[in-house]
Amino acid sequence: MPSLRALHDRGHDLVLVVTQPDRPGHRLKLTPPPVKPAALGLGLEVYQPEKVRDPEAVRRIAAARPDLLVVAAYGQILPRELLELPPRGAINVHASLLPRWRGAAPIAHAILAGDQVTGVTIMLMDELLDHGPILAQRETPIGPDEDAAGLGKRLATMGAELLAGVLDRIDELQPREQDHARARAAPRLKREDGELQWSLPAAEIDRRVRAFQPWPGVTLPLGGGRVKVLQGRSAAGGGRPGEVLRRQPEGLVVAAGEGAYRLEVVQLPGRRPMPARQLAAAGA
Repeated sequence: MPSLRALHDRGHDLVLVVTQPDRPGHRLKLTPPPVKPAALGLGLEVYQPEKVRDPEAVRRIAAARPDLLVVAAYGQILPRELLELPPRGAINVHASLLPRWRGAAPIAHAILAGDQVTGVTIMLMDELLDHGPILAQRETPIGPDEDAAGLGKRLATMGAELLAGVLDRIDELQPREQDHARARAAPRLKREDGELQWSLPAAEIDRRVRAFQPWPGVTLPLGGGRVKVLQGRSAAGGGRPGEVLRRQPEGLVVAAGEGAYRLEVVQLPGRRPMPARQLAAAGA
């Protein structure tokens, strides 16, 4: 969405906005993707094909006669027919410093790996995943307590600014080939990725809690059940994994496989998020 607004504010002629279909959300009510109301609010035409590679979708996009395609967090791979359609090609805004972290979840994988730095890449698209030549990059440090949701917002803003600058001088830029030997994959996350055990080192639990926000989220066993962990951090201490070491105003400190982890904000099944220090009162 920041990329859409940046291009609109720079005066680019946006002939068609293509986004995902509305999906069932809270209480199964159909919910539009965030870019749809933003685009409609700007007076732009919106198209929502189920699969962008379907012939009808390709024909509809071709009918708009785009000079250039811009892709930002779309979630589908574009077919050759679309990549070859516009005279000036197709460019992608990707939330990593390519060739590191090609794939659907680059932000989460950067945090999981303990990367100190990440960034955004503007690249020319080809038929392979995040494989095309690079037009521009910008890097930023990853904060020690930063989670994927917060980092994603920062990178979206950075990417929009970088994209707008690239389009202002796209005919002057010299694309450079990626070093494909250095590529790292960032596959789509699965629900079970967030089902953790206290036998993991505290540092690993911390990275996963931050990487898996908002999805798939992290759960850990506690009090005979599992609790969803929304916020926490590594803490001093040690003991039998899963043992509650101490209760603090800031949260509940639990022994991990190495070190300890402090639960700060948690959510029990069917409950609202709450400070972890309230777990005893909630019967956990």
